Amino acid sequence: MNLNIRQFSTDSEGFLAELESLLAWDSVSDVSVQDAVTHIVNQVRLQGDASVIEFTNKFDRRQVTSAAELEISREEMAAAKSRVSDELIASLEAAAKRVHDYHERQKQPSWQYQEADGTILGQKVTPLDRVGVYVPGGKAAYPSSVLMNVMPAKVAGVGEIIMVVPTPDGFVNDIVLAAAYIAGVDRVFTIGGAQAVAALAYGTDSIPKVDKIVGPGNIFVATAKRMVFGAVGIDMIAGPSEILVVCDGKTNPDWIAMDLFSQAEHDEDAQAILISPNKQFIHDVKASMERLIETQSRRDIIKVSLENRGAFVHVKDMDEAMDIANIVAAEHLELSVDEPEKWAQKIRHAGAIFMGRHTPEALGDYCAGPNHVLPTSGTARFSSPLGVYDFQKRSSLINCSPEGASALAKIASPLARGESLEAHAMSAEYRIIDEQAAGPYDK
Repeated sequence: MNLNIRQFSTDSEGFLAELESLLAWDSVSDVSVQDAVTHIVNQVRLQGDASVIEFTNKFDRRQVTSAAELEISREEMAAAKSRVSDELIASLEAAAKRVHDYHERQKQPSWQYQEADGTILGQKVTPLDRVGVYVPGGKAAYPSSVLMNVMPAKVAGVGEIIMVVPTPDGFVNDIVLAAAYIAGVDRVFTIGGAQAVAALAYGTDSIPKVDKIVGPGNIFVATAKRMVFGAVGIDMIAGPSEILVVCDGKTNPDWIAMDLFSQAEHDEDAQAILISPNKQFIHDVKASMERLIETQSRRDIIKVSLENRGAFVHVKDMDEAMDIANIVAAEHLELSVDEPEKWAQKIRHAGAIFMGRHTPEALGDYCAGPNHVLPTSGTARFSSPLGVYDFQKRSSLINCSPEGASALAKIASPLARGESLEAHAMSAEYRIIDEQAAGPYDK
């Protein structure tokens, strides 16, 4: 199959403008999507279970008559697990353990220290009480997303984890439920779309209100998450999946072709880019792709993705490759090069960095350990992978000794009066030891 993939060279005039155009992704909903989501969210907020049932029946083609029919018990999750092959269960359990063990190292303890005058300052780290996890259903089912969203929440100590997953036409995916059971999900509701996000954000008689919503979804889910942010926390507004492969030309071209396919097969909007200083290698990879795409069951999706948003970029050397990689700020960055640790030091912006010729991005998607929920669309410039820290909150601790309060008040008072906040100033001044007429109030 002939693939019409764009090819760029950094020495071409206008290269950066062309690259910016290639990378551009508008994640903002159009008016029709925004209007539909606004209606759904407001109806669920006002009418609770009744609206959840109405929209579930409408969009998932079901005949639910009561909210109780929407919940799947832990016993039903266990039954689903028993219907999954032993081989797949073993893989799910092994992946869950690896993800759990990696995230254990992200835990942050509370801390405090005491100053010379006895004042104690610190930080109290507390897990969220309840989290909602959205898991896509319909076209595809992603048990790996269950593990990646739930395991860091469990490690963080979240009190209760509520999972929502749509079941179009009533089809329930046993593998997804098995993953939920293994990961330790507390409750599962078979709802999806904007109605699921709204139910988690505001609560209904049957579905508890959560503190934060995480997990991927379509444009309606993303728009709903954006809308309810503030009432609850959210993880991120994710765009299409993307991979950037930097290769020095010494890796098997078939390997690189398949690494690029691994993201292009997600959907037509996914992005796969190869950067190399070796022109012949780029030619060889393209030839591999044109040969291997015929072996792919999702070749039609791959072709559209590559021709719409894929690219080959020729650079003059590896240093320039790193510069371009930092501009792209990719969700997944493969450094298929000699001395990958050395080159990784030059990367400032990437969701996850896969180092070496034997580290394909696919291993990170499932079982390496680090989270596969990553910043997309250039947001790796300021965002991080999902982690334990997303399921904890931090409270500042301040405990002033009399001497400490007096010293701090002498700093705070002029600052408060400089802002014309007299009550602030006087509140502090009452703690100045020199100005206290007597000791602590004792009626």
